Formats: sequence, structure tokens, C-alpha cells
Amino acid sequence: MKKHFINILLIILPLIGLILLTKTRTIYLPLRFSEKNNNLFEQTATPTPVPFAKYEIENLANTDIPEGEIVVKELIFPKDEYTSYLFEHKFDPTFSTGEIKNVTGLINIPNVNKDYPIVFMIRGYVDKKIYKTGMGTKKASEYFAEKGFITLSPDYLGYGDSSVEAENIYESRFQTYTTTLSLIKSLKSIKQWNKKDLFFWAHSNGGQIALSILTITKNQIPTTLWAPVTKAFPYSVLYYTDESPDGGKLIRSELAKIETTHDVNRFSFTNYLERISAPIQIHHGEADSAVPIKWSDSFVSELRSNNINVEYYKYPNADHNLRSVWDTAIKRDVDFFLKNIQN
Repeated sequence: MKKHFINILLIILPLIGLILLTKTRTIYLPLRFSEKNNNLFEQTATPTPVPFAKYEIENLANTDIPEGEIVVKELIFPKDEYTSYLFEHKFDPTFSTGEIKNVTGLINIPNVNKDYPIVFMIRGYVDKKIYKTGMGTKKASEYFAEKGFITLSPDYLGYGDSSVEAENIYESRFQTYTTTLSLIKSLKSIKQWNKKDLFFWAHSNGGQIALSILTITKNQIPTTLWAPVTKAFPYSVLYYTDESPDGGKLIRSELAKIETTHDVNRFSFTNYLERISAPIQIHHGEADSAVPIKWSDSFVSELRSNNINVEYYKYPNADHNLRSVWDTAIKRDVDFFLKNIQN
């Protein structure tokens, strides 16, 4: 009888354990019975997988980023003041799996043989169907190159001649951060760089990438932002779901999966503003229909409350691309860079 009772326990207890305990975020192994001492062993916990934790702001801040090489490839077009080339950079976008991918982009190098500062250009969203290397930054990068700056404009994974992006839409987003971090760590391979002066220029969604890098690295990279996306993640993504072909169904469903295992606040630069030490300049058109200007109004207030040095320019009737005031804004950018250049 005793033996039959033990056999029943061995069948029933694991089932009860699975039913009750898999409802929590920590999954426990079934109870194991020891015939030697007739006691139940303690339950052993199996942590819930958190595959994207490595992309959290604090975890990226504590990651040792490998230095790679930025290889200048074929000539795209020469001009009197500068020459445009395609560049490529091989790296592991996960910083952990060893899967090497390739990111391409546009680099403009002034023609006079001397050292120059670099402006790292981060574009906003562009539809892949129409995207070509340099889109979203081309006009501004040409202006800066004419003024004596090297400009580096990555395509990012999935664009141009780069490797495919991650399958998960959120990991793809997080890997724009790792791509940028890897490129920055590898800037020394650009022989024309003066090895000290680096600036960010970012537009729209590129703004949240630049700001994320500032919080991750704490680097004092003077940064100028045009109509930046500055709302907290994931609201900054959900705000645009109505523009998706499926009305945002995929975006919401994938986010729901992440929220069951991750604290999404840890991915948002807005929760780490105290880590920003770089001077910032922001331009925003009051007629912007893509990124509400009230976002910048609120963000600037937050920056100033954290004693972060910020210059803020608002332009009546200007749109998302600041077309009507482009000349004024770009000249202010150059003045901003020159004011922050190292002697």
C-alpha cells in the first residue's frame, strides 16, 4: 500500500507543481522524490529568459564594446571640397553571440590632407522600399563636409548594403544603439579624424538614438537635434502604430511579450537623463505634423531641470524637415560645433 501511495504521489505532484507554479514569472522544476530518505527535495527555480536585457541602458553602459574597423570602400562621387565614399563596418550587434554582421553607410571626407572633426549623422525613419545610402542625412552632411567636417552616416542593419536586421522588431530597434556604439568605438580607424572632436547630428527618430547613446556612454558629445523623438519608450513607438500596414497589431503584440519578462523602463533614455553631460541644441518647427513640438517643449524643461546645457530654437510655420528655415538651422549647427570644438 505504501509503495502504491508513493507511486501516485510521483505522478500527481509534478502535475500540480506545473499547473500552479508556471503561472508565475519564475518556473519551478517538478518535485523530485528520494527513495533513499523518503523526503522531497527542495524545488529548483529556473529563471525566466530575458533575451533583451543586454540592451538595457545600464547593461549597455557596463558592456565592454569591442573596437573594430571602419573600412572606406568605393568612391561614390568627388566634389571640389570633399569626396563621398561608401564605408562598411563588421561587428556583432548583440555584443554576445559572436554573429558578425556588416553595416554600410556614407562617409564624406574633405579633400585637403589634414585632420578633421567628425559629425556622426543619424537619420530618421525612411521606408526601405525607397531607401538609398545617405538618405535622410545627405544634404546636411554635404554642408558640413564643405565646412571642414568628416561626416559619417550609417545605413543601419536592414538598409543599404548592410546585413539583415534582427527578426524581432524591438531587437532591431535596440541594435541601432549597438551599431552606433560599435562605430563610435571604431572611429580611430578613420585616419583623417583628429582623434578628439566628435559631434552628433540627428533628425526625428535619430534623436532618440543619439540621446540613448549619450545616456549609455556619458560621453560629452555635443549634439544637435532636429525635431527629435523624445518621449519615453515604448510610448514613442506606440504613438506611430496607426502608420503601420496592420494598424500596429504586430508592434503591440510583440511589446506585450517583452513586457511579461522585461522592465521596459530600463530601455528608455528618458529615465536616465542625469547621465547626460553633453551640450545639446534642439531645433523644432511649430508646424511639424510628424513629431509634436510639445514633446520638445517638455523635454527641454526636463533637461534644464537636470542642469543640462541646452539651446532651443522654435521656428513658426516650419515643418518636420525645417524646409523654410533650413539655412538658418544648419548655420546654427555649425556655430554650435565650432563653439564646442577642442583646441
